Amino acid sequence: MTLRIDIGGPPHGRLRFAASPLAELTAMLHVLAEPGHHPQLAGWAADVWAGLPPELAERLREAEFLWRSSRADFLVPARPRQTLADELDDVDRIDDETYVAAALITTCGSNRVRFGAPSPLADQAARERALDLAQARGPLQEAFAERLLADPSAVRARVRHTLEQCAAAFFDAAWAGAAPHLATDVRLKNDLLKRQGVGAALASVSGAVTLSPDGSAIVVDKLQDNATAAHDGGVTFLPSVFGRPHLVVIHAPGWRPVVQYPVAETAEPVSLETVTLRLEALAHPVRLRLLRTLARGPHTTGELAHAWGLTPPEVSRHLAVLRRAGLLTGRREGRYVRYSVNLPDLTALGADVLTAVLR
Repeated sequence: MTLRIDIGGPPHGRLRFAASPLAELTAMLHVLAEPGHHPQLAGWAADVWAGLPPELAERLREAEFLWRSSRADFLVPARPRQTLADELDDVDRIDDETYVAAALITTCGSNRVRFGAPSPLADQAARERALDLAQARGPLQEAFAERLLADPSAVRARVRHTLEQCAAAFFDAAWAGAAPHLATDVRLKNDLLKRQGVGAALASVSGAVTLSPDGSAIVVDKLQDNATAAHDGGVTFLPSVFGRPHLVVIHAPGWRPVVQYPVAETAEPVSLETVTLRLEALAHPVRLRLLRTLARGPHTTGELAHAWGLTPPEVSRHLAVLRRAGLLTGRREGRYVRYSVNLPDLTALGADVLTAVLR
């Protein structure tokens, strides 16, 4: 399934790579709402929640559906600015009907429910539909939709104030660390676009983003079949450190298409000694069998011993070798420790090794 963005065989100018403070803040808010999607940032999320003033924590929970499973369009700007304040000023310039429709898209459903003309602000039937959909999503969504439709100016001001509070609470510090990585990625992408063309630039964004064979469209591998056009304004690409691993595409009618993509991790190279240790750990047939069993889910030493007709001490010795190689992680649950495969480090050894373990 794909999303097709018609760009009409554009010159380079129809693609724009830029960094956006507001889009990165939105990615951070998604991490706080869904830390399970971002295990590498779980510690950061826990620290942020622990340090938030109670009022701000409550405000974030009150409006989390603006960024939890989908992103409100106005939170991922097509025309990025240098500062968060400038981008929030741009949001303030959006008319109420456009803002409300964008906010209700994420408030009223997990699959970006659309509201056409006339809008829920102007039409009673559309208003009732919006409230019914929000009510079905839960009491927080219902309350938010009611406030938004009754007094959009007050809700808009509250959302902006919440985002400004985030800046002082955690965003400014996190942005200071992320911004250099984003700036570097933008320079590399624009250089690639200039030197090698649109296809190469898109390929560097993600394996899920390609140029159609005739050069007339950007094709994004997403869980949908849809199409939009970007003839007038082109497409904006926003790199994200905190958005990893998500590829977010904003393409609502009336909005310039925006793609927020994860910046590749820059991990330290693994030493030859570590690689050797891991390959030696995998070379033993018993350890490989244990690893394949653990790839199906966490197991205790006793469960593995029973499954393979081994003694618990024998299994423990093999697990110790795999743990020293960094291929397993253990999590204590009461009296027992459940072992799981460390997929990132196993994947780094190569596709053939991963396939042999997971098949």
